[in-house]
Amino acid sequence: MTVHSLPEPTDVVQAQTRGGRFKMLLVLLVCAAPVLASYFTYYVIKPQGTKNYGELMMDLKPLPDVMARDVDGKPVALSSLRKQWLLVSVGGGACDALCEKHLYQQRQIREATGKEKERVDWVWLINDEVPVRAELLPALKQATVLRVKPDDFKNWLAPSTAHAIHEQMYIIDPLGQWMMRFPAQPDPYKIKADLERLLRASASWDTAGR
Repeated sequence: MTVHSLPEPTDVVQAQTRGGRFKMLLVLLVCAAPVLASYFTYYVIKPQGTKNYGELMMDLKPLPDVMARDVDGKPVALSSLRKQWLLVSVGGGACDALCEKHLYQQRQIREATGKEKERVDWVWLINDEVPVRAELLPALKQATVLRVKPDDFKNWLAPSTAHAIHEQMYIIDPLGQWMMRFPAQPDPYKIKADLERLLRASASWDTAGR
C-alpha cells in the first residue's frame, strides 16, 4: 500500500488565500467592466463625424474629501455629490450677470435632457462668504448650492489659460471625477449635446438618484 504525504497546513492556507484573492479580483473586474467600457467608448471609439464641444480632461481628478456648507450654513460633505452627473458652475455669492446666466443655462440644459434629467444635478459652488441674494433663492430650489473654500477645490477644478474659474462650466462624472470643461461664454445647445453623449455612454452602469 502506497502512503502519500499530506499537504502542510501552511500550504493549504496559502492556496485558499490565493484562491480568495483571485475571486475578489474577478468580482472587481466584473463590477468595473461596464464603467471601463463606457469610458473606452467615449474616449476611444467615438462615433465618426462627431466632435466634443467641451475639453475632455485626460487626467481625471477625484472630488476632494472636504466639507462644504449649504445655503443655510449646514455642513455637507462634498463627496456626497457622487453618484450623479454634475453640471457645475463656480462664483461668488453676490452672483453677477454672468453667474445668473450660467445658473439659468444649467437649469435649462438639465431640463432639456428630458427623462434623463434625474441622472443630472446642476451645482453652484460659491467660493466666497458673500450671502446669496434673497431674490435668487426661489430659482435655486432644484439646484445644489454649496459654499466651498477656494483652496478646498483648487486641485480639482481649474479654468483654462487666460480665464477665471467663474467664466467656465464643468462636468463631473458619477464617480466624482472632473471630466469636461466648457469654453467661456458657452453654447448651451452644444453643452447639452456633450452631456447627452455622456449619458448614453454610461447608461449601462449609471442610474438615477443616489
